[in-house]
Amino acid sequence: MLPRPADCFQYRAGVQQLKQHLAEDGLAVLSGMGGVGKTQLAAHHARTMWKSEQLDLLVWVTAATRSAVISAYAQAATDIIGADPADPEQAARAFLAWLEPKATTVQRRWLVVLDDLVDLADLHLLWPPVSPHGRTLVTTRRRDAALTGRGEGRQPVPVGVFTTDEAVAYLTATLASHGRQEPRDRLAALATDFGRLPLALSQAAAYLTDADLECASYRALLGDRTRALAELLPDPSGLPDDQATNAAAAWSLSIDRADRLHPEGLARPVLQLTAMLDPNGIPAAVLTSSPVLAHLTERRTGTSGQEHTGHVTAEDVSRALRTLHRLSLIDHTPRNLHQAVRVHQIVQRATRDTLPPEQHDLLAQAAADALAAAWPEIERDTVLTQALCSNTEALTGHAEGALYQPDGPHTILFRAGLSLSEAGQVTAAIAHFQHLVRTARERLGPDHPATLGARHNLACSRGDAGDPAGAIKALTELLTDQSRVLEPDSPPTLATRSGIAEFRGEAGDAAGATTAFAELLADRLRLLGPDHPATLTTRHNLAHWRGEAGDAAGAATAFAELLADRLRLVGPDDLDALTTRHNLAYWRGEAGDAAGATKALTELVTDQLRLLGPDHPATLGGRHNLARSRGVAGDAAGAATAFAELLPDRLRVLGPDHPDTLITRQNLAHFRGESGDAAGAASAYAELLTDQIRVLGPDHPATLITRQNVAHHCGQSGDAAGAASAYAELLTDQIRILGPDHPATLATRAILAKWRGVAGDAAGAATALKQLVTDTLRALGPDHPYTLIHRHNFAYWREVAGDAAGAASAFAELLPDQLRVLGPDHPATLTTRHDLAEWRGKAGDAAGAASAFAELLPDRLRVLGPDHPATLTTRQRLALWTGLAGDAAGAATIYAELVTDRVRVLGPDHLLTLTARHGLARCRGEAGNAAGASTGFEQLLPDLLRVLGPDDLLTLSARRHLAEWRAEAKNGAGQQSTD
Repeated sequence: MLPRPADCFQYRAGVQQLKQHLAEDGLAVLSGMGGVGKTQLAAHHARTMWKSEQLDLLVWVTAATRSAVISAYAQAATDIIGADPADPEQAARAFLAWLEPKATTVQRRWLVVLDDLVDLADLHLLWPPVSPHGRTLVTTRRRDAALTGRGEGRQPVPVGVFTTDEAVAYLTATLASHGRQEPRDRLAALATDFGRLPLALSQAAAYLTDADLECASYRALLGDRTRALAELLPDPSGLPDDQATNAAAAWSLSIDRADRLHPEGLARPVLQLTAMLDPNGIPAAVLTSSPVLAHLTERRTGTSGQEHTGHVTAEDVSRALRTLHRLSLIDHTPRNLHQAVRVHQIVQRATRDTLPPEQHDLLAQAAADALAAAWPEIERDTVLTQALCSNTEALTGHAEGALYQPDGPHTILFRAGLSLSEAGQVTAAIAHFQHLVRTARERLGPDHPATLGARHNLACSRGDAGDPAGAIKALTELLTDQSRVLEPDSPPTLATRSGIAEFRGEAGDAAGATTAFAELLADRLRLLGPDHPATLTTRHNLAHWRGEAGDAAGAATAFAELLADRLRLVGPDDLDALTTRHNLAYWRGEAGDAAGATKALTELVTDQLRLLGPDHPATLGGRHNLARSRGVAGDAAGAATAFAELLPDRLRVLGPDHPDTLITRQNLAHFRGESGDAAGAASAYAELLTDQIRVLGPDHPATLITRQNVAHHCGQSGDAAGAASAYAELLTDQIRILGPDHPATLATRAILAKWRGVAGDAAGAATALKQLVTDTLRALGPDHPYTLIHRHNFAYWREVAGDAAGAASAFAELLPDQLRVLGPDHPATLTTRHDLAEWRGKAGDAAGAASAFAELLPDRLRVLGPDHPATLTTRQRLALWTGLAGDAAGAATIYAELVTDRVRVLGPDHLLTLTARHGLARCRGEAGNAAGASTGFEQLLPDLLRVLGPDDLLTLSARRHLAEWRAEAKNGAGQQSTD
């Protein structure tokens, strides 16, 4: 008997696919989980064919058992050909024989529907024959290869849940038939709650109507995990569309059958475990972990209740998953390792509802143990990490109470939060730990160690989100409570002190962080000894903040000493030893040894690749700092290339929103600009800023740094006034967020002054920098690198504002302090010597300037190398001042060698290359070689016109010099000209 049409039947894509397969192949198999509407689709198609007179015979068979199939066939044979009903087997064979195509009789058009086929074996020798006049349609929850194999002519038609539009349209029509209306967004949300499962939605609509509930109220009841699903669906007497069972019990027979299949007694407990986890994807590693195998070994039972004595293996679990997949209870895609198993959320809820409380809690604990076991120590795979976080969130939603024991919350709750923080999802991490603190306080009490630990993680997450002041406040309050509850020297108390010290540094108080870590180190040494890992970590942090406080050389020395101890204790291949090498190289570079840092980082990355592999976060970090070191050493183009090569790996391993990925993009943009691509850098910074605001928020320190770079490139593109305006806006926000004395705030004041000077207000720049020096001395002290930098900039703008003598005096006073604090080889010291030489020349002492540049050049070559931009600049200034001091021939020699190197390093069309060629031609003329000067300018002018255009000042100067030296060469008399 054909099922009656469902109320408000929804036309779906599967209708057309079914029609096409039956027309082409004569046989189709509608396959899908229970409740997706397979029977209604089949009935709709059969009814449509019958009403349109495409059939002479329609036979509907409920194919749940072999005997039911035989009985239906026998009844058809009795009705059609008068077969003897006393022998059903013979009558069934007669019916199938009648369906066979025959050349001598009138052909009948027929359709046989085998609805709800449970076991393929039930149709052995009972398949309707292949006939050009007949069609066979099967509906089943099974998806065995033998049933849906195309080689058998059985075309599978997968049937899934409604789409959102179909679900909303169905609910709208069903409720309207009862005089009810609900907003579309509420119906869409209700459909999502039920996983858009047609059976569940039809029963939900009936319940809404019968109970006279609004959609929002019904959803609130559904969200109450203490209520069983069966309580929120119609009782058997009120089921719509002649349904036999409600959605809560729709899969019980399939589960029973799966549990009887090989491996016997395992399908049910495996399904129960999956019911505790994320319906959208469970990693394979979770379901084959040691805790899961132990749990299944203990919980597995035979169909007769007998316990199995053998240990469950990963292979057994895989077979059980395939069994559940074949019966459409789950979707198992083993090649998708990180989302290998998907389970419909209503199947999950119905499965959980059958569990006794004790078993429910044991399952939750087993699932939590499995997640913890599957969680990698080093998170290299963002897809896996995200899947584990999602599964932890799902488990917490289903069974949070079971994850709290008297000794504290399950470790997975802490691990998930830390993972969010490490992945840069700071907002999600804060929300996670806020919930954990609140729940731990309620369940365990405010003084429980786990509650205090959750508060610690929450405070650190706030700091990671860019609020170091808030982190310090929270950690200080925590320390007070820990001092009351715990021993003063307890590890959690010391960890909190470490956190306070760290965020003091992040808040701009590097000196305070150094002091705090020094005090903590003394306690670590007293309590743990010099070789304890926590002691070594504290030494690491102390060395770092010593460098941030301005003592880069001291930091490098401290890391060198720490490395010696690391090597003694753990050997050269340990991760901590590699990390210490990394930091040692970095601070060597900051102390002025850029070449040494690059060499050390190159060696380090080689070892990281060998020991950790290319995707380990430490390896990616080493490549990042190696690229940066190349840029600092003067190879901006090489740095940009290295960052461009690193970025795809960051994206692949960490994802687009990870803080390290964003930092790599920031550095890539920076060195693009340094290598001459100002437009590309500005565009990259603008895109980065949008993403940082979205991911980190507008007030995060990294976002503020990018705003600083956007403003910088605005100035570099020629808009000095726009740059000054952008820096002024940034400064306002930095004062609000970081405070007036934060090093970053002070640095922005310096850059703002610079762009005001570039925009034409040199006196205003000098005045601003004078005040800045005073404030920096107060905030950071006289020997901080920022103090020395601001003194340098003040001296520079004094000269630009017209006070050349004052500038020279200021540079002369600055140099001894830099020599004392930074050392003679630090780039900042060399820069001051460069500027001091320059101002000596501008003050009228050209010979003194040339002599000073000649003394500086060997040091530039030794420290930075011959191709560093600063070295090449020093050679160019040496050539200029040598010529102005009266030695034009000597200047021409220097220029000639410089041009060769400029072409090799920068290319023939770079502005500095063209400028050097201009200087060479001019000095040749001034040295008495008018013809050589004329030839030089004749060769230079076309390149200037092509690269810079006819109106550029350098082009105009070359035109003038060319005319002068042509005339001089023609007259045979040299007359010196000036640049």
